[in-house]
Amino acid sequence: MMNSKTYFVNSKTYSAPTEPVRDTVGAIMWDRPVVLPPLARINEAIERLRQVGLPHPSMNSCYVVAEDYTLLGVLGLRDMLLTRGGVRVEAAMTRPFATIQPEDDQELAAQLMEAFDLLELPVVDKDNRLVGVVTADEAMGVLQEEATEDMEMMAAITPSERPYLDTPVWRIFASRIPWLLLLMLSAAFTGAIIQHFEAALAAQVALTAFIPMLMDTGGNCGSQSSVTVIRGLSLGQIRFGDWLRVLWKELRVGLLCGASLAAVNLLRLTLLTAVSPAVAATVSLTLAVTVLAAKLVGCCLPILAKRLGLDPAVMASPFITTLVDAVSLLAYFGMASLLLGV
Repeated sequence: MMNSKTYFVNSKTYSAPTEPVRDTVGAIMWDRPVVLPPLARINEAIERLRQVGLPHPSMNSCYVVAEDYTLLGVLGLRDMLLTRGGVRVEAAMTRPFATIQPEDDQELAAQLMEAFDLLELPVVDKDNRLVGVVTADEAMGVLQEEATEDMEMMAAITPSERPYLDTPVWRIFASRIPWLLLLMLSAAFTGAIIQHFEAALAAQVALTAFIPMLMDTGGNCGSQSSVTVIRGLSLGQIRFGDWLRVLWKELRVGLLCGASLAAVNLLRLTLLTAVSPAVAATVSLTLAVTVLAAKLVGCCLPILAKRLGLDPAVMASPFITTLVDAVSLLAYFGMASLLLGV
């Protein structure tokens, strides 16, 4: 990767970071791309390429720079081969679709390459001087690391860089137990709600049987929304300013899903169980409210986390499920009080 510490430009030097910060572009870029002067002929460029070769198997471009290494353009190997030998490099080059700086987050580099469908992304300093290139191989590695980290965070596991079979048991324990303790304590709030409405449950014992179904359905609906929004945030498709559009979309989705599930559940309880019509209506209406609330919570929390500078994945399944459980129970007992008088 960054194996060169000093660049020589016009008999002057400027230095790259000797130890690039982890998770930055400087840590994954290749710092010796093939460079060409703008006034060189295509046949001269091809000859130079034969002499120096490409520093990485996945590189397919040369970079046109001024004498001070200011990036002027990009010349792909295909364009080089299809252009007549007497044409100057500056006439055949194209402007780079995007550039990035060494101190930028490496995930941003992967996002830019995906957005512009790039196989290479030039890295420049603040003066637009070329210092390196990020290739598709490095971008793919970044996406894989980020996806793994998000999955671990969504499963309430502290991310680890070591392979599972090489990780000691005590380290796996240490990565999981803090989250489990936090979620256990947060779940105590759900238990407190059930305990508060013990009298209602005693009056209508049938209500107890439907609590797991309501809580599980709400958690699943919240997870669906959160995963969709987190993916949009990670790919740059959703920004904080889009929160109203996301909320409006999930509101409509929640209404449709909630109405569908409530109708099917009402039909099931009416035809296949011995519960009273009032209990069936209570459970079905609560189901609709729970699904709608879960969709809204699932889409809002990741966006809020992103706005606060937190990892949206942290606000995914575990916390959303716990919050939705509490909302579903409050809605359930509120509906029971309204329709059953308990």
